[in-house]
Amino acid sequence: MKAARLALSLAGVLTLSACSSLNPFSSEGKPPALKPLTSPVGMSVSWRARVDEAGVFVFQPAVVSGAVFAVGKDGEVARIESGRTVWKMPLKTTVSGGVGSDGSLVVVGTPKGEVIALDAATGQLKWRTAINAEVLAAPAVSNGMVVVRSADSRLFGLDAADGKRRWTYLRATPPLALRNAAGVVMEGNFIIAGYPGGKLVAVNGTNGSLAWEGTVAIPRGATELERVADITSLPVVTPRATCAVAYQGRVACFDMGNGSTLWTRDLSSSKGLDLDDRNVYVTDEKGAVHALDLANGASAWKQDQLAGRNPGRPRVAGEYVVVGDVEGYVHLLRKTDGSLAGRHRVDSSPILADPQKAGGDIVIQTRNGSLQAIDVQ
Repeated sequence: MKAARLALSLAGVLTLSACSSLNPFSSEGKPPALKPLTSPVGMSVSWRARVDEAGVFVFQPAVVSGAVFAVGKDGEVARIESGRTVWKMPLKTTVSGGVGSDGSLVVVGTPKGEVIALDAATGQLKWRTAINAEVLAAPAVSNGMVVVRSADSRLFGLDAADGKRRWTYLRATPPLALRNAAGVVMEGNFIIAGYPGGKLVAVNGTNGSLAWEGTVAIPRGATELERVADITSLPVVTPRATCAVAYQGRVACFDMGNGSTLWTRDLSSSKGLDLDDRNVYVTDEKGAVHALDLANGASAWKQDQLAGRNPGRPRVAGEYVVVGDVEGYVHLLRKTDGSLAGRHRVDSSPILADPQKAGGDIVIQTRNGSLQAIDVQ
């Protein structure tokens, strides 16, 4: 029965082979109605823009030094500043992963395994490189390097100047894995990535060698389906801790220097987490948002009024935690107690991309391609 319930919640199982994947990110049925808020915090739109729809992909807008870079599946990349489109560059190919940028370079990936880099100032093509593997995640760009994660969980370290491959990192993965758009985090000389089977790794950016490995979750169960325990969201790296969460697994925080485990807490999430200097905030599989003490993982609060609305990854923004839901609503939760403080609807399509911070605004991209910068008053 447990396996049957899991199969339904994952909304479909593909072939059980080395490249198998599941889809835990869809939502079935009408979500429960929202209750009116008492004295809600004001939320206004600073600017609006549009790109093409996402289709079956998830696109993260990149925010760098006041500029927002965004793309849809049609492959037209845009640079937006204060709602004004500075440039648009049609790539004349379907894009499936993006956007990554360091302010100098803008990088996206395609279903056919091509990585395309543009000049951030002008939108002109810089280089195209084939990695021969589907790209679902936004590439990471930093320190003269572009790191691309392919759908089969390989990492490719590319030279930012010309796209030439410096190294490839490959590790064994379970026969059944969740299909997801999680990329990597670059911190100093480390590339931090979560993997199927519940492993978090730090890879040396110089040569692609493994620096350390931590266990976020341990697969359990009698079947391959029950043993799915994948990290399907970005880890969060701070000077105090590196934290990640796994589906059918745990939240875990590690020492960045050596990978030693600081604490773990049983909690399943395919959505992801964020943290500040006090708490770790995570959305579980039922749609509840939790605050856990950063020092030891103890519960600080739980907000379950968004259950059934498929809320996404929580992001810290000032005194609030921000989450988007399946009907295009953005919700504000107070960091102090998790109470719902504000609500704004971008459009009627799901918000699957992580909310991004741009100065005092929150930048949202919906599946239909709406982009909004929202100011919390």
